[in-house]
Amino acid sequence: MVDWTEKYRPSTLSAVRGNDKARDALAEWAKTWDDHREAVVVHGSPGVGKTSAAHALAADMGWETVELNASDQRTSDVIERFAGRASKNATLAGSTGGDDTGGRQLIVLDEADNIHGNYDRGGASALTRVVKDADQPIVLLANDYYDMSRGLRNACREIEFRDVSARSIVPVLRDICRREDIEFEADALDRIAEVNDGDLRSAVNDLQAAAESDRRLTVDDVATGDRDRSLDIFPFLDAVLKEESAEEAIQSAYRVDETPDDLTKWLAENVTKVYEGEELARAYDHLADADRWLGRVRATQEYGYWRYATDALAGGVAAARDGQKGGWTRFNRPQFWPSSDSTADEVVRKVADSGGFSMATTRREVLPFLAAMTHHCKPRDLTVAMAAYYDLDEAAVSFVTGSGETTNKVESIVADAQELREEAMEDHSDAFGGEYTTADAAADDDSNGDDSVPETEASDDDAEATADDADADADDGQSGLSDFM
Repeated sequence: MVDWTEKYRPSTLSAVRGNDKARDALAEWAKTWDDHREAVVVHGSPGVGKTSAAHALAADMGWETVELNASDQRTSDVIERFAGRASKNATLAGSTGGDDTGGRQLIVLDEADNIHGNYDRGGASALTRVVKDADQPIVLLANDYYDMSRGLRNACREIEFRDVSARSIVPVLRDICRREDIEFEADALDRIAEVNDGDLRSAVNDLQAAAESDRRLTVDDVATGDRDRSLDIFPFLDAVLKEESAEEAIQSAYRVDETPDDLTKWLAENVTKVYEGEELARAYDHLADADRWLGRVRATQEYGYWRYATDALAGGVAAARDGQKGGWTRFNRPQFWPSSDSTADEVVRKVADSGGFSMATTRREVLPFLAAMTHHCKPRDLTVAMAAYYDLDEAAVSFVTGSGETTNKVESIVADAQELREEAMEDHSDAFGGEYTTADAAADDDSNGDDSVPETEASDDDAEATADDADADADDGQSGLSDFM
């Protein structure tokens, strides 16, 4: 059977439903591209029509489409080879000058929020260079705008596609039913729209599933349970260790905002609280298998292997269980780094040095305060400011916020914090009318003698300069390092 989401994908922007302002902004961006030559980021939840809008735009403009996936082509050399080459290409129409579209190609780069600096070996910076130097219009598609690096965000325009309301979904479902010659009860379409409120693609999929066996659709044909879009880590542990089948557990794993690496650690930490005996032995076998696949990911940077790790850690561990289990279990947070004590000590030392506190006071009073303010990296701008002010790496940010060290969220926060510090240092070097050179530093050392500025004081000066710079950076929505002064 033909997938209805593809069969009825809008062929023109005017047919894109539920995001009229965003749709019009995208059309205006394309019509004026020769004037500004900027890339655009189209972001929003899955299923709201981002990809459909990009392809419909190309059709409206008479542009060819080149589609790439950022998560499959992550490293700097691959991104520059594929995306960079595509952004420079001239089309056959363009080479002949036979139309008034300028022979444009629309480069559509999906999952642009899945590239994170050092984690992807320069992929984020390479993509930033590509969009700044492109000779063709580029549309970046992303679910989470702030999971993209700050430099990449600043190099592009931004258009947000919001969740499609149930009121906007119903006319689409009604039109599909008429084209497919399906009789329907109005309440049935209303129910599908309500269950999938915000996600048009899922609504169309549910409509096709409900109408597959009959050409007449009633309320009774529509599933009554709400769609569970995302899953927190503790319900996930319950699902895998106590309740769900292997197939259901794998689907649950894809709804959790954690990497397979961190999910493996969560399960390894807590499986002994639920399993014992042969169950436990079988579960450990599957976790070991997941760890082998994760090792292959680290060795090859081939993230397609993540799916096999997910199958083993979720499906395998669930299949190791003898039936369902009940009751409530207190699950523990795993240690995300092998040397968590040294990480904690390093964070405490940096905070104590910056604030002039004792180590004991920092550990007992200041650190819990920072953890409460930035729990799970929210608010994000405050977490970026904290990471920049104290110069924290991924392990340190994870320790303070309680988030997994290898999550995209933490990595993007550290990348943005580093950019914030570097910009502040550049401004600080020009504070006295010129660049502060190595020779200047040597001269200062000679003149200061025994009274030279201690290293910790110099670090505080840099942090103050960083705070001033961050306050001026209002356009990016960062609250600035002054929050931690």
